[in-house]
Amino acid sequence: MNRPVIFTIDDDPQVLRAISRDLKTQYGKEYKILSTTSAQEAMESLTDLKNSDDVVALFLCDQRMPEMEGVAFLEKAMKIFPEAKRVLLTAYSDTAAAIKAINDVRLDYYLIKPWDPPEEKLYPVINDLLDDWQNDYIPEFKGMKLVGFQFSPQSHVVKDFLASNLIPYRWMDIEKNPDAPGLLELNQLHHTDLPVVFFEDGSFLAKPSIKHIADKIGRNPQIVHDIYDVVIIGAGPAGLAAAVYGASEGLKTLMIERKAPGGQAGTSSRIENYLGFPAGLSGADLTRRAMSQATRLGAGLLSPQSVKDIVQKDGYKTIILEDGPEIISRTVVITTGVDYRKLDVKGVDSFTGAGIYYGAAITEASACKDKEVYIIGGGNSAGQAAMYLSKFAKEIYIIIRKDSLTETMSAYLIDQISHTPNIHVLPNTEVIEAIGQNCLEKLTLINVKTKETEEREAVALYIFIGARPYTDWIKLDIIKDNKDFIETGRGLRNYEGFAKTWKLKRDPFLLETSCAGVFAAGDVRSGAMNRVASAVGEGSMAISFVHKYLAEG
Repeated sequence: MNRPVIFTIDDDPQVLRAISRDLKTQYGKEYKILSTTSAQEAMESLTDLKNSDDVVALFLCDQRMPEMEGVAFLEKAMKIFPEAKRVLLTAYSDTAAAIKAINDVRLDYYLIKPWDPPEEKLYPVINDLLDDWQNDYIPEFKGMKLVGFQFSPQSHVVKDFLASNLIPYRWMDIEKNPDAPGLLELNQLHHTDLPVVFFEDGSFLAKPSIKHIADKIGRNPQIVHDIYDVVIIGAGPAGLAAAVYGASEGLKTLMIERKAPGGQAGTSSRIENYLGFPAGLSGADLTRRAMSQATRLGAGLLSPQSVKDIVQKDGYKTIILEDGPEIISRTVVITTGVDYRKLDVKGVDSFTGAGIYYGAAITEASACKDKEVYIIGGGNSAGQAAMYLSKFAKEIYIIIRKDSLTETMSAYLIDQISHTPNIHVLPNTEVIEAIGQNCLEKLTLINVKTKETEEREAVALYIFIGARPYTDWIKLDIIKDNKDFIETGRGLRNYEGFAKTWKLKRDPFLLETSCAGVFAAGDVRSGAMNRVASAVGEGSMAISFVHKYLAEG
């Protein structure tokens, strides 16, 4: 945490040097001493300090300054830092103005120049004021701040990016947080500029793109090698495992991730069936551990960055990015995973990001406090989300088309849900309409057996209705099955077009696609098990096949 600030302003440089010297001598270890001869410059500095979550403990200000009188300055400063103590430096002839300022700006004290010796005339006064300030001072969150509307799709995108990348930030709802409007006014911003991200250095971005945020915080490192041994496209569990094993075995390794490391598993509130963690662990914790491991071993990461094509030439693979330079690699491992399928129901598109979310969307859990929340889906992801949201929401309703959860959800989760009093299962039910003004307010449900409909109040709807592989971007001659999952291994020989693209004498390796040297692992691969452990296993296994391929010359 930064040291609190003691801010002193005096237009006489000699006086300013003297007061700054005395303050640094006595308080320099515990407080940051800032000084200026210009009241206008001081006002500009206060805006930067406020944006960066620094705090002013005490103002020590001369009364007679040409740009602005000391009382006028303190009047403005107290609007930005109302809790700071205020001391006026005056000549004997200005004592009347100082006494008046006690009422006008709640002046805490006035000092008559000169203050020598400081041990008698300065430090005892400042000590008492700083002690009083410290007694009432509660440190604020130090880090990035995001100001926006709760039910804004743009705000949700930024929150999701920051949370998924494990970047600490403070969410400030413009309609509920008392400090948010003042922060906008201070920076001459308006509601039309939202969302706004304020950074630790005091700068801000209005309506930022994810790439602009990533660039600002240094999450888009430069490509460090002319040619990589392996480029991994997708940084979910499979991709992270491949990066760890690739880097640890001396391969020049790069991961490219379009959203955030961790994939769908990274958004899980609790993974309870992962080997070696008897109490379970969150997806964020697993991602953090894996990312630390991969980067420590030397793997690079480009994120957020999308790949739009892979081109083969002379045995090398050229990865073409949506926005960035081309990357050359000897091998590629595709671990792009799956996306949740879209719910094709009236009103859903209108409120996506404004009460309707695909996946866990843990960042929005606090908005569900004491409200009615609905979840569509009967798989483990839906069950984990229900358990997590039950800590916040008044009531949780899991909507499923089947009679029960037994066919689609693990027994341990079904047992937990049955023992959680505010989670209810609605079998044989579908959503047929989402209703609201600026955000989701109600859902219309139908019983698929009786055809009865009912309207229910709902502040949020979380959708987990199966997954489709993220392979639309692939233009290379890579064979996919009838559901667009990538086919690998010997099973490729069952496809008609295989012989046209495969020209090697050997069969493809177990995780190799129809393009030699391009591998697939995890949920994106046809026939893969939808489990974190199996994805990690396939990611690590893919590197062993990368070695075999590279050994062929």
